[in-house]
Amino acid sequence: MTTRSVAVLIFDEVEVLDFAGPFEVFGVCGRWDNTPYFHVYTVSLDGGIVAARNGLRVAAAYSVATMPKPDIFVVPGGYGVRALLGNPQLQAVIRQQHAAAEQLLSVCTGAWLLADAGVLAGLRATTYHTGFDRLQELEPTLTLVKGERWVDNGKVVTSAGVSAGIDMALHVVAKLLGKQIADKTARYMEYAYWQ
Repeated sequence: MTTRSVAVLIFDEVEVLDFAGPFEVFGVCGRWDNTPYFHVYTVSLDGGIVAARNGLRVAAAYSVATMPKPDIFVVPGGYGVRALLGNPQLQAVIRQQHAAAEQLLSVCTGAWLLADAGVLAGLRATTYHTGFDRLQELEPTLTLVKGERWVDNGKVVTSAGVSAGIDMALHVVAKLLGKQIADKTARYMEYAYWQ
């Protein structure tokens, strides 16, 4: 069995459930019998402490330069996305993960950062319900999908806002490990997810 590494990006004003939801899904997957399906860790641009939404302070485990090579890279959203648009360091990281990772995931307005890095060109995508117009502006060639919890393009998966990231992460677990493992993970979390 292969243990996949999952890097979850965090930054100032990141929406808490955007990053914590997928972190929890991948983190508890296999916990019921101590099977290490995933090794999950947080990363920030500089590896420091970030001030997430509502004052939650979180210390990143790694910087993007020191993180272990991820198989899955998760880009959450939140108000802090606005300050990161046009950031050349983050654009380069997202492009690198698009090329190297098995899965590139976004939650909520994290899709804006994927679009800003140019990795959503020609794909189908979704985002937070008030962020559709901005996503389309950032990547005019994408097909905007409204009303879906997640949109799976194969390697790139985007989700709607906040709690939808949990459903997307469970979808990815099902895709990689099978529906039975995803169902067990949801039961472990006592979470009724959208299948």
